[in-house]
Amino acid sequence: MAARLVSAAFPSGDDLAAAYRRLSAAYEQTLRYAADVKGLYQQVQRSIYQSLLGLANALEAKDPYTRGHSDRVAAYAAAIAFEMDLPPAQVEQIRLSALLHDVGKIGVDDRIIRKPTALSEEEFRIMKTHPIKGAAIMSAIPQLADVIPGMKYHHEKWSGGGYPEGLRGEQIPMQARIVTVADTFDAMTTTRPYQQAMETDYVVERIKQFAGARYDPVVVAAFVQAYEKGKLTPIPVRPALEEPEDAWMVEAL
Repeated sequence: MAARLVSAAFPSGDDLAAAYRRLSAAYEQTLRYAADVKGLYQQVQRSIYQSLLGLANALEAKDPYTRGHSDRVAAYAAAIAFEMDLPPAQVEQIRLSALLHDVGKIGVDDRIIRKPTALSEEEFRIMKTHPIKGAAIMSAIPQLADVIPGMKYHHEKWSGGGYPEGLRGEQIPMQARIVTVADTFDAMTTTRPYQQAMETDYVVERIKQFAGARYDPVVVAAFVQAYEKGKLTPIPVRPALEEPEDAWMVEAL
């Protein structure tokens, strides 16, 4: 009787082996499922990224003299964010936000985008709508909600007076504060119809002078550190097509 009770209380070796095999099979199936999900996620991410590149390329086709501008601003913004020790996921969000910061110009009349001389007051008013237009375009893609702040607010100023909402200081999302500096650096270090590219050290000094006024001092400090370490240098501009571009000021519109 005692032997039968012990046998009933403790499974046999065969029972344990069978249970182990079932657990192993379930674990392997879980791993395969996780791999499938990861593969699907990566595929979706690639599709989204290709779509974003398509939008950036569409903008360059509309405004050929800024060829490569978005790519360069994305690289500079990522370098600044990395220097600030931001988490990798946040660095990637900032890079994508910078890549798309001017996408709203797709919704601006070609005659304004391509105008080779200074914009009129009304034309400038229309040009200033491009951050809002870009944010509206991206809002249709839920997966990109986290990159919209950098796009929408990259023309705000640290001391106020920017657009579209006149935010100031820490009201401005960090993404936008970083994209603003990266955007300005590229605008000043590339040749445009109304100005020659400026010498890099001079550009860095000018940006430093506007820390606390136009730009977040913390972002400017990280920008300067990245530059001094050689992690942020002007990227050669690809040859532009023989077509006029929009009239920019020293800081990109």
